Amino acid sequence: MKTLIAFLAGLAFGFGLLVSGMSSPDKVLSFLDLAGAWDSSLAFVMGGAVLTATPLFLLARRRAQPLVGVAYDDPDRLTIDRKLVIGAVLFGLGWGLAGICPGPAVVNLVLAPGKTAAFVIAMVAGIMLSARLRRGGA
Repeated sequence: MKTLIAFLAGLAFGFGLLVSGMSSPDKVLSFLDLAGAWDSSLAFVMGGAVLTATPLFLLARRRAQPLVGVAYDDPDRLTIDRKLVIGAVLFGLGWGLAGICPGPAVVNLVLAPGKTAAFVIAMVAGIMLSARLRRGGA
């Protein structure tokens, strides 16, 4: 059941990315271009997502356990450390250069695999390298 719910949530997320235009690298890059032809529409998409998710998160916090699963997947650490800052900077640089991040990459891999494959390969390689570095290997 947990896998089915995750799959359906992923489908809904992907559909939302398509409808909002957030899967389009050109639209995202226009949003990030504050000094040029700035497209503010994605700010409204993100604001709508925050307004929708916030009450649901607050409601979920009142429950002892999730509807599907044994326990909530809370983070182990809540501190801002060097690793988090470096990861956030690398994520932001990649998003700013390519106009795409992991969620839209999966959507675009289905819609335009030729344009997205190199990004997804690099993303998977980065995830694997990160996991290896966290385990202590290199």
